[in-house]
Amino acid sequence: MKYSIIKEDLVYDDFFKIKKATILHDTFNSDSQIEVIRQNFDRGSAIAIVLVEKDTDSILLINQFRYPTATHVGYDGWLIEIVAGCMEEGEDPMECARREVEEEIGYQVKKMELIGEYFSSPGGSSEKVNAFYAEVNSTDKKFEGGGLKSEQEDIQLIKLPISEIKQKLNANFFKDAKTIIALQWLLLHKF
Repeated sequence: MKYSIIKEDLVYDDFFKIKKATILHDTFNSDSQIEVIRQNFDRGSAIAIVLVEKDTDSILLINQFRYPTATHVGYDGWLIEIVAGCMEEGEDPMECARREVEEEIGYQVKKMELIGEYFSSPGGSSEKVNAFYAEVNSTDKKFEGGGLKSEQEDIQLIKLPISEIKQKLNANFFKDAKTIIALQWLLLHKF
């Protein structure tokens, strides 16, 4: 199967980018091609990391305000999530994960493993998430955390007992896809 981008324009360029493209691609049921116009919310690549604090048997999560969620009826905008962040151009995913953990919750991560890579919302966004797992101890908290003041971040550290993960998942407590994916992976592979 083949495709070609006939035309691509940058239609919005700020904190995020939006591209609009005309694409010609093969079809599944014939020898013909179709031409479509699509938009791409260009987010680049991101990291997400599920952290287990071994000496307290807890998962380290964050709580922060997420404006897009506040636009839905019944949601106040605050989400409980795993640590995550956008990668800089050319940045190594593991180095980005270490940086984000230090910035958001103040822990120093020495060793981590790749869970996998996935597209968070491929119907409209190019964001590719590199997901990781790591273990820390409470003595690994070396920095203040709370996010970067220069980015106007206001992040709260949440410690959730591992014993509560399954109940919280079953109760639809988490509303963030990367967190749900990571915690389900955690239950399948580690507990």
